[in-house]
Amino acid sequence: MKFVLIFGPQAVGKMTVGYELEKVTDLKLFHNHMTIELVNPFFEYGTKEGNRLVKLFRQEIFEEVSKSNLYGLIFTYVWAFDLKADWEYVQEICQLFESNGGVVYFVELEADLEERIDRNKSPYRLQNKPTKRNIEESETDLRRTMENYRLNSVAGEIKKEHYIKINNTNMSAEKVAAIIKDKFNL
Repeated sequence: MKFVLIFGPQAVGKMTVGYELEKVTDLKLFHNHMTIELVNPFFEYGTKEGNRLVKLFRQEIFEEVSKSNLYGLIFTYVWAFDLKADWEYVQEICQLFESNGGVVYFVELEADLEERIDRNKSPYRLQNKPTKRNIEESETDLRRTMENYRLNSVAGEIKKEHYIKINNTNMSAEKVAAIIKDKFNL
């Protein structure tokens, strides 16, 4: 079992890279908005109820996949490096896959703010993430989150055997996926 965690700030291209990586490997994509969009008609993400349900659905999927015969899973996540709870959550997920014999791969994406703001409006993003369709609100959230949290690691912070950091400001998602596939022999 291979577990590929793609993380980085909002609109950096995690889902798009994940889809491209899914196309060129036998990995299945589980992007973070799959659960957010499922729960949102009932409870907004960020509310106590919404957060609990999103975490519950994700956990159930992780548990089943980690014990399955699938080749592997790609999961996308916005990791706030200055929040202890986010570090613990990432450790918890990784430990689940590793405890079932899986190998975890860390893929960090970073891109310039201007590029992320452009990507935030892309038709592909809006098609797959209905909660991002209010562009003004989504951009405000992107900027606020960036101001309040550190969404990319600093040099040497992630000490994992299988780790790559890619600045994809001027790279296509296909190119990034090819780099990931080659780096980790997926």
